[in-house]
Amino acid sequence: MHIMKINPCADNVLIEPAKNEEKTKSGIILPDTAKERPEQGTIIAIGSGKKNKKGEIMPMSVKVGQKVLFKKYTSNEVKVDDKEYLIVEESDIIAIIEE
Repeated sequence: MHIMKINPCADNVLIEPAKNEEKTKSGIILPDTAKERPEQGTIIAIGSGKKNKKGEIMPMSVKVGQKVLFKKYTSNEVKVDDKEYLIVEESDIIAIIEE
């Protein structure tokens, strides 16, 4: 079985989105079309960083394994081996979640 590996380029980040609630607090089950797009997830892979004006690569400020919050509609959806991931630019990550 071939497993595809995704390595983001430049300042892009590959995120496994957090699972959304399938039920409301009152017990109503939500269909897929009514679910909100995730705004948080776990970083699976990061790019090498963005180049500055001098051509130097600026290191990423996030790391693999961190849980993050990101802007709602800025991600690109990718499906790999029947699993969904999101690719966002590092600048679209708005917070690191510490537990």
